Amino acid sequence: MMAYINAFWVGGLICALIQILMEKTKMMPGRIMVLLVCLGAVISVFGFYEPFQEYAGAGASVPLLGFGNVLMKGVKEAVDESGFIGIFQGGFKAGAVGTCAALVFGYLASLVFNPKMKK
Repeated sequence: MMAYINAFWVGGLICALIQILMEKTKMMPGRIMVLLVCLGAVISVFGFYEPFQEYAGAGASVPLLGFGNVLMKGVKEAVDESGFIGIFQGGFKAGAVGTCAALVFGYLASLVFNPKMKK
């Protein structure tokens, strides 16, 4: 039960902080998304993301911070395996499943809900 509570409050805190960032600055949502992915990768490099993810569970792995962590873990593994070329292939291999799922489910949702362009 505590795992659900930790995931809820940590994920909610991340979302609340990002909402405050969006309200108080003029940063566009795309830049904030890139900032989150890069921040997750940087936290992963310093080794802080794994303990954070063990504590918060899905509250840490579902937001874009988690995607940055996944990319960095993929790059680390590919560099250990393939050397320098792993810098370029590791992120693609690690992030492929999540990216593919987002594209497929986004497309299926567009078929079901008939989206329209804003005017």
